[in-house]
Amino acid sequence: MPSNFHVESADGYERLMGRWSRTLAPMLIDFAGLADGDRVLDVGCGTGSLTFTLAQRPGLREIAAIDYSPVFVEAAKRANSDPRVTIQQADACALPFENDRFDRAMSLLVLHFVPEAGKAVAEMARVVRPGGTVAAAVWDHYGGMSGMRMMWDTVVMLDENALPLRRKYCFQPMMRPGEMKQSFMAEGLADVEETSLLIRMNYRSFDDYWQPIAAGEGPLGRYVSGLEPEKRKAVDAALRAAYEAGEPDGPRSFASVAWACRGKVV
Repeated sequence: MPSNFHVESADGYERLMGRWSRTLAPMLIDFAGLADGDRVLDVGCGTGSLTFTLAQRPGLREIAAIDYSPVFVEAAKRANSDPRVTIQQADACALPFENDRFDRAMSLLVLHFVPEAGKAVAEMARVVRPGGTVAAAVWDHYGGMSGMRMMWDTVVMLDENALPLRRKYCFQPMMRPGEMKQSFMAEGLADVEETSLLIRMNYRSFDDYWQPIAAGEGPLGRYVSGLEPEKRKAVDAALRAAYEAGEPDGPRSFASVAWACRGKVV
């Protein structure tokens, strides 16, 4: 089952989201828990934010990582120097591992881009041993991503064609309160807990904020790259005005919240 996240390049993703997923990764790990000797699976590794944060724990026995995108897999493989880490292209809804292989399976900022996210949760539970942990985090696009919502809310004032795209962005799978918890429970996981994790996205300037999107990365980037030149010029100007908010260009900080969920395999 492919991801519906739009990928232009690994470097572009790093500028758009990789720098923030590296900040979020330790928080998901702390929430999920780890023990020395664990075998851990990272489902949807992207460029390796969670994978390489896990690799900082010397007590782990094995770290396996998969991603659907060959662009991300190639970039993560190039960055890897840890013999405990293996990275391969695979489908989150059809994991290429036997039952009960891992002690924990984690997924960072991925499930909301999987069209049938419940299947991915079921697969994570399948490959984790009884008593092991499945954990995941996704952004709260509707209520917890002020910086990104500012982009969408500005764009729809200029182009009504963006309205269905904003709706899709705000209500992707697993993003409503309690939705991920219900999915974990539906797939047979026990002792399921859901919480929220808060980071801040700190930008140096409007260009630091806007350029990864303007280059075509992610759902909004794909939309922007398809605009006619005059509409694109208007969008660029409106977003600069929204970012600056009447003050000179410079640093801005946006609160960003993710939903996190964990459950035990029985």
